[in-house]
Amino acid sequence: MNGGNLLAAVRIRGSPGTSRNAKDTLQMLNLTRMNHCIVVPKNSDYLGMLRKVQNYVTWGEIDRRTLESLVKARAREPGDRKPDAGKLTKALKALESGKSLKGTGLKRAFRLSPPSRGYKSVRLLYPKGDAGYRGREINTLLRRMI
Repeated sequence: MNGGNLLAAVRIRGSPGTSRNAKDTLQMLNLTRMNHCIVVPKNSDYLGMLRKVQNYVTWGEIDRRTLESLVKARAREPGDRKPDAGKLTKALKALESGKSLKGTGLKRAFRLSPPSRGYKSVRLLYPKGDAGYRGREINTLLRRMI
């Protein structure tokens, strides 16, 4: 599977001032806190949800190398335990085949650090700021956050 079929989304803004609709959509996406990341299949359902909350998240197509490093470095089991190599491999295969992390026993959101060198602006849309769709440039942001 090529990496263009998976989207990575990172929440870049907090909750204050968020509308009820946007809060519900962020909850459905499992983006409950700042700097949380999810990996989802690229389909019209997820694209519609991401467009609805584009002022609070940034997203784009994740490549295989970044996906592997994200899963190896940031995947966690409930209780914040680091999973063994078998579960990591299972999670990576599930994501690459277009499935979610729900059946793998791992948490569905990855907790990331704030990006090194910070954000440009969390209020403006990409390319002037950091919010919204950024295409393949999400990989450079994720590498700064892992």
